[in-house]
Amino acid sequence: MEKLRPHLRPTLLLAYPVMLSQLGHVLVNFVDSVVVGHIGKVPLAAVGVGVSTTSVLLVLGIGLSMGTVPLVAAADGRRDLPELGRLLVASVWMSALAGLVLAGLGQLLPSLLYLLGQPAEVVRLAGPWVQVISLSLFPLMVFQGFREFAAGLGLTQQAMWLSILANGLNGVLCYAFVYGRWGAPEMGMMGSAWATLIARGMMAAFMAAYVLNAKRLREERAAVTSLLPASATIRRAADLGAPIGVQMALEVGAFGLSLLMAGWLSVTTEAAHKVAIDVASMTYMAASGIAAAATIRVGNLRGSGNLGAARQAGFAAYWLTFAFMGVMAALLIMTRHIVPYVYITDPQVVAQASTLLLVAALFQVSDGLQVVGLGALRGLEDVKVPSVVALLAYWAVALPLGYFLGFKLGMGAPGVWTGLLVGLTIVAVVLLLRFMRETEPEFAATLAASAEEPATV
Repeated sequence: MEKLRPHLRPTLLLAYPVMLSQLGHVLVNFVDSVVVGHIGKVPLAAVGVGVSTTSVLLVLGIGLSMGTVPLVAAADGRRDLPELGRLLVASVWMSALAGLVLAGLGQLLPSLLYLLGQPAEVVRLAGPWVQVISLSLFPLMVFQGFREFAAGLGLTQQAMWLSILANGLNGVLCYAFVYGRWGAPEMGMMGSAWATLIARGMMAAFMAAYVLNAKRLREERAAVTSLLPASATIRRAADLGAPIGVQMALEVGAFGLSLLMAGWLSVTTEAAHKVAIDVASMTYMAASGIAAAATIRVGNLRGSGNLGAARQAGFAAYWLTFAFMGVMAALLIMTRHIVPYVYITDPQVVAQASTLLLVAALFQVSDGLQVVGLGALRGLEDVKVPSVVALLAYWAVALPLGYFLGFKLGMGAPGVWTGLLVGLTIVAVVLLLRFMRETEPEFAATLAASAEEPATV
């Protein structure tokens, strides 16, 4: 533990702004759900369906943009300014183009909602909401392009403050548009979607203004020789980002399908699932802030040639996550009968949500450790194997097991969530073992030696 102590403070200083910034993505959905939930359980369930489907596109884009972070961190460790200039341009271009594609794909989602076996009244409300919220993916991805470049340099506080500001704006606009307050039109649940679109547009504009004008980034901007991306650089970022996006989409898709399974049971169960998944998502995104710090620290130390320090930085992130998620698990157990009332007062929804929050408390540690494992491995530019692990654990184990427990054994939504618990635990254990192996000095030396051997015919 003594070896980890020097890494705890730097990791925390990087992590807490990212934690708050990452929470910003989830708090948008939280605010939307709380405001809409007091209209009724059908609108709440509709927002749940909309979030579960559009979140797959959202995290696919976010994951793609995250491929820039380890490259920027490693280049910064070497102080390779020409490469940093190329990465700045590539990050913005790649994210913006991805945002356009994702926003376009989102317009097609409403036609697919009728195929998911959801109650007709829920689908009818969810379709228009999905189309508007999908438009916000473009400004969100522009924000990500600038944000992830800055994050790779260890500049994480700016995105944090922007997320806080955007969430405040979203909350005010959401309340005004949903209920028709302060002279705004009364738009019902659609008001929450328009509020999110406006807030994300503001985030993109302000983050771009920071990166393009901050004195701290003067050298990196001066290193930009062309406003068109270098194909080799954008390919490297995409090669790292695409597996990250796929892995995140597989995980979020698994949780999204679990919500749809809840909808097969009843609208009440679907609304309860929405409440519980919102709470679990907030603790997860906080842990993902530590994971992002692990990516930056591990990538930077590895780029400077100090793999031993990179290993200790990864383990420090593991311990911080274990402690944080352990506390969150205890809090969920103690408050599981209280938290649902923040969303809705329907007694049946509250009772079911309380039960699901108990299961959510049980998988807090596994959820946190698997996301920090992903972050630490990203710092090593190891992204493809974790994607395969996620595919098998979530889609070959967690979902089939959840379906069997929930529907065949009659456990309902708690059975579905138990399957998710098993999948998360498998991913956490496998990724920890992989990080330990990849940073083992003997293993790293063997890899280096094999890479230097001349090819033989």
